[in-house]
Amino acid sequence: MTGNRCLGIVLLAAAGALAPGSTALSQATKVPEGNYDPGNLGMQMQPAPQNGDAGAVYAVGPWPTYTPPLADGEGRELVQSFCGICHSTTYITMQPPLTSATWEAAVNKMIGTFGAPIPEPSAQAIIAYLKSHYTPETRKE
Repeated sequence: MTGNRCLGIVLLAAAGALAPGSTALSQATKVPEGNYDPGNLGMQMQPAPQNGDAGAVYAVGPWPTYTPPLADGEGRELVQSFCGICHSTTYITMQPPLTSATWEAAVNKMIGTFGAPIPEPSAQAIIAYLKSHYTPETRKE
């Protein structure tokens, strides 16, 4: 009796798989849409991106691959030695001209928030250097 029951289950499963609305039959006979090159089997080919930027609003120049030198002046060595511990001096030269108060706040943030080991006299000399070379009034392009 169990042999007949198993045979019946197998026949029902096979009949269900071959029914016109079943997914097994539709997947086996369905041809995928698209253009396929036999030489690139398994690879998806996409057209190259368009270079037409006639509607561009903003353009950026190339990123400098060198570190621009700091302006000559008293305090330059302190800036190179203390600020260069944590980051490149490019962070100073790439900034837009900042106000004196902003430079002072930046140096104090480096010391207070990020823990830069800069003694107070050196910090004041660094602030004075930045104020004398990198503010809107003093910046030389």
